This record gives sequence, C-alpha cells and structure tokens, in this order.
Amino acid sequence: MRGIGARGRLVSRIDGTPVDVVVIGGGQAGLSAAYFLTRFGVARETGFVVLDRSFGPGGAWQHRWPSLTLSTVNGVHDLPGLAFAEVVDTSAGQVPAASAVPEYYAAYEKRFELPVHRPATVRVVCDRGDHLRVETDTAVYAARGIINATGTWERPFVPWYPGVARFTGRQLHTKDYRTADEFAGQHVLVVGGGISAVQLLDEISRVTETTWVTRSEPRWSNEPFTAELGHSAVARVEDRVRRGLPPGSVVSVTGLPLTPALRAARERGVLDRHPMFSEITETGVRWADGTTLDVDVILWCTGFRSSLDHLAPLNLRNPGGGITMTGRLATQVGKDPRIHLVGYGPSSSTIGANRAGRAAARELLDHLREEGATR
Repeated sequence: MRGIGARGRLVSRIDGTPVDVVVIGGGQAGLSAAYFLTRFGVARETGFVVLDRSFGPGGAWQHRWPSLTLSTVNGVHDLPGLAFAEVVDTSAGQVPAASAVPEYYAAYEKRFELPVHRPATVRVVCDRGDHLRVETDTAVYAARGIINATGTWERPFVPWYPGVARFTGRQLHTKDYRTADEFAGQHVLVVGGGISAVQLLDEISRVTETTWVTRSEPRWSNEPFTAELGHSAVARVEDRVRRGLPPGSVVSVTGLPLTPALRAARERGVLDRHPMFSEITETGVRWADGTTLDVDVILWCTGFRSSLDHLAPLNLRNPGGGITMTGRLATQVGKDPRIHLVGYGPSSSTIGANRAGRAAARELLDHLREEGATR
C-alpha cells in the first residue's frame, strides 16, 4: 500500500529495521555526529545506528602508512567529550598514527556507548517516499534521515594520461604506500602538489632517486597555520559547495607549509618541481617538448574523491558533478533536507568534521521533528 504522507511525499510500506537516523561511516565525522545525536536525546539502536565498513575502529587512519607518526601527521583533532591525550600518550611522537588513532576511536566508542555496527558496507540508499531504504551487505534499514560520513579514503583519484596502460613499471597511489624502503634502488616519479605528496617525496628521497611533477607551481607558506587561515580556507570551500560546485582544494588557499623537514628537503634539492608530463611511455614519461624520463615507479599523490556512489539513486549531484549544500555549516543537501553530508567540502578536515557533526545532528533532528516525533 502506498499513499501521500507529510509534505506530499509518497508513503510506502516500511521495508527494513526502522530508525530515525542512519550514520554512514565510523570515522571522525561519523563519531562526532553520533555523539551529538546521543546528546540531543536520540535513543541508541532504536533511534540511530552507525554503519562502518571497517572491521575495527579508526576510520581511514588505520590504513595510513606506518611512517606517519603523531609527530608528522597533519593534525589529529580531539573528538567532542574526550581528549586524545586522555587515551594516547601524545609525548611519544614516534607512535604510528595508524595504531594511535584507532586506539583513541575505540575508547571513544566505548566511553559513549555508540551503536556502531561493523563490518557493514552500505550498498545503496533509495528513496521510498516517507523513508530512505538503506541496504547493507548484512541488513536493511528504513531511515527517516541520513548523516553520510564516508569521507574520501575509499575513492583514490588517478588522472588519465595517454599511454598509461603501456607503462611496464609499477604504479601506485598514496593509499597503497607503506614504506620508502621498498623503492630502494629505483627511480620514483612522485605526482601531485598536496601535503601527502611532499611528505612522501621527502621520505622516499632519503633512500632513492626521485623526481617531482605537479600540474601547477606549488605555493609555499612560511607563515604558521593559524585559526584565521584555516577559517579562510574553509570559507572558500564552503562557498563552492553552497553554489553547487565540486569542493576545491584547501591547500590552494593555505599553501604548502614549509616545515623544518621540508626546508631540509629543499636544501637537498628534493623539491625541484617539474611541470606535468603530457604522456606516459613504456619506460617512463614524456613532456610536450619531447623530453623524456625513464622511471621505475609512478606514485600518484593525486588525492581522493568523495565516496558517495551508494547515494547515486537519490540523484543529488548537479550536472557539473557538485552537490548544492545548505544549512548553517553547509552539511544539508539542498535537494533533500533528510540527508546531511559531513566530511564533505568544508567539513573534510578533522576540526571541521566535529563542528559539522554537531550541526548536522541538530539540523536533521529539527527537520525530522517537523515531520513527526523522533524515537
């Protein structure tokens, strides 16, 4: 049976376990949203659940390369209600982030009794009129609203260049990187102008020959990263998503920080940047002027894209690929106020994810209460 429900939505038979909110993703943004749902009085399990595809806590952090330590990581921000230092000894700078952050997230989930279900991979989300059908590999939920916090780690981006299939060497992405030692004796071409690119370039160059290429000239920053600079970067990205454009790069606003390690790398000649090549050959790359370079490895440090394929049936994207966002912190999808995206656009940083989690939880609950009482 189907009829007309609130605000003219088609009402269909409830198919799946009914909950008010499904939080998709158990990383920083998802845990922050879950924390505030409990603070705002939503019942665990019957009112909301968190679905995480990983086998254990930690979000994307548990997959980071071993050499990324607490002393070199680009910021681990406290989740609301529990300081990182209360769980992990932050003075031990050489502790791998891939073990320290999961330890913190596990303690956080336990402290606040968050209803995280894992491993649970969300296959698809469909509109059923008065609810959203959330299909996972183990269960089906009928949700009145969704806070999507899947981040970007599962969607590594590698740009296409002519000849890419001809290359006989090894190609890998930042996501696949583990240690510089595996490249000893090989010539590694590092592609990309972000923070991860220069960090890995510095690390690999200590054990073998490297060449660095980027699409545009890197912009370096000698200024310390301040709150004002961070707010400026976030505001620029927020403006883009509010206009329905794809999120831009925060580094394009802040510039690349010249840390002591990178200053030393520059003195070693490692940061000698080359323009982007025009094609890939069997043994390396070729530039438009005919110059060639033979390399053994191409390391694509070219970023990630938002992991939103499971939301495709909802037709949230605009023709240009962006999603028009609204709400106080631009977490609410303009086309459907039942859906919030945290960890997308301006909330993709660890600091932004906390604020966005709170805003998304508050605004979504306000919307659902307009539609009818929450559990």
